[in-house]
Amino acid sequence: MSPRTAEEAAEPAGPDAAASGALAFRLLGPVSVTRAGVAIPLSGAKIHTVLAVLLLARGALVTDSRLSAALWADAPPTTSNAQIYTYVSRLRKTLGNHVQIFRKGPGYVLDARDSEVDLFSFERLDRLGRQALAENRHEEAGRLLGGALDCWSGQALENVTEHLLRCERPRLEFLRAQALERRIEADLSLGRHRSLVPELLSLVARHPMDENLRAHLITALHRSDRQAEAVQVYAEGRRILDEQLGVVPGQRLSEAYLRMLRGENAGPPRRPVLLLPARAAAFTGRTAEAARLRSLLLRRPSGPGARLRAALVTGMPGSGKTALAAEVAHGCAEAFPDGVVHADLQDADGAARPPAAVLAELLAALGGTGDTARTARHDLSELVRRYRARIADSRLLVVLDDASGDVQLTGLLPVGPDSALLVTSRTRLTTVPTAHTMSLGPLGDEDAVALLAETVGDDRVRAEPGAVRDVVRHCAGLPLALRIAGARLAARPHRAVARFADRLADPHTRLAALSYGNLDLTRTFGRAVTRLSPATAAVLPWLASVGPGPFTALLAAEVTGLTETEAEHTLEELVDAGLLFAEPGGALGEDRYRFHPLVLLHADTTPRRALPR
Repeated sequence: MSPRTAEEAAEPAGPDAAASGALAFRLLGPVSVTRAGVAIPLSGAKIHTVLAVLLLARGALVTDSRLSAALWADAPPTTSNAQIYTYVSRLRKTLGNHVQIFRKGPGYVLDARDSEVDLFSFERLDRLGRQALAENRHEEAGRLLGGALDCWSGQALENVTEHLLRCERPRLEFLRAQALERRIEADLSLGRHRSLVPELLSLVARHPMDENLRAHLITALHRSDRQAEAVQVYAEGRRILDEQLGVVPGQRLSEAYLRMLRGENAGPPRRPVLLLPARAAAFTGRTAEAARLRSLLLRRPSGPGARLRAALVTGMPGSGKTALAAEVAHGCAEAFPDGVVHADLQDADGAARPPAAVLAELLAALGGTGDTARTARHDLSELVRRYRARIADSRLLVVLDDASGDVQLTGLLPVGPDSALLVTSRTRLTTVPTAHTMSLGPLGDEDAVALLAETVGDDRVRAEPGAVRDVVRHCAGLPLALRIAGARLAARPHRAVARFADRLADPHTRLAALSYGNLDLTRTFGRAVTRLSPATAAVLPWLASVGPGPFTALLAAEVTGLTETEAEHTLEELVDAGLLFAEPGGALGEDRYRFHPLVLLHADTTPRRALPR
């Protein structure tokens, strides 16, 4: 049975859902459940957390690891699986037969198709309201958006663990703020400025640094012939922004003030830019990481000297950095009214793209004027000047994919705390604070199985669990390898999984098997190797004889004939390229290194050349 869609869940479960005993779930306030209007008691933050995570999944599989992260973050108890089982059992007993919670593969699925969920109702009404507003059906838009806001009964997820709260509340509260702004915009378009003034005065008092609300208040006061108060509202906002953040008013607030001074009405909002690669069809196994990145990018800057919001995703080739960045950027797009832009910093062969070409591309996406193509060939500094002038005072998310180093980012960074930056790279960058850096490791077995199941189907995974485990083991938790394996299996639905697992089991055919269409693991690793210095690229095949590791620079030196210092330099370059893992020092304090199994296999199958002396 398939779960209800958001649209279906937003509709009443029947002509008299309450009377029939259908359940109603609440997430937009304290997490709760009622039957026929009567509250069903749930005890403890962890029970509420498990229920919330299952509902937020909208009928999709929630893995044990995802539940564990929501309950205990990075410090689960040794009995975590048993405790999760207990919480789910209690929920089953408490909720009765009105919903189903069943075990599926590595996790649980909640089927609440006959129930009401306030979040789904909110999303449906908000979507319809946005559509009505875009089509200038302002009366209908105001009614729909007002109904969406009525779904809220407090702050989202008030009684769950801090771990889930930190991951999910910023997104939900942002959606609420956006719906409120759109409803105010609809009311302003209907000439209800006088009745809006008291509400906006209260909202601005509660959120003094929200420039959009302050801009709406200036417009409402101006249209109510209260220009003196509008000037005071602007002056107060400018003072607060200067004292608290050290910035000047942004574009929307400044435009509202200038329109008031010129005696103009507000014009239609500028359509934002959206230049992003498509989201992955199956995004599995990085839920906690995506939530953490969203939290970093959506967190509003505060305090004097507030800086650019930035996040960095690192990891080896094929670890899913680009897919994660695209998923997060799409999910955060509405938080940046001036748009989201994306630039790939490497060409198809793995070489770094010239900064001028990247800047010209970004300027074109942002509607820059002038002959950027000609300028790109001659004057990098002029392109940087144009780019910074174009994005000044903008609320923009800039996504820079596959950066080779900090120098490559020079001139590409957005300006000011109202914008945000999301970077992917195979190495850590000083541009982004360490606390805002997320390193992607291999997927665990449960997440790897779930990712494979997204492509080949649950039935096929259940039919050959042993063979599926073998495929997952040979892919060694690398998302790209799992995607390729899934694509190959999906293309041959009647072929046994065990047959493909046998090809992967043979080291001589494994890399060849991990290629399908434009997805090619060998080519991906090869592009990474081309970015190495010639000396390090030549050493890599010789290093394969040390095995997976962990091993020291001294052992690498003995195998390759390099000095220990030369070997250490080579190993560090491989770490920076994402082709080697660095581990904490051993008993003697020496650094230790380890190969990913598939990188080791690639190195071992690469022809060895004479090492430079």
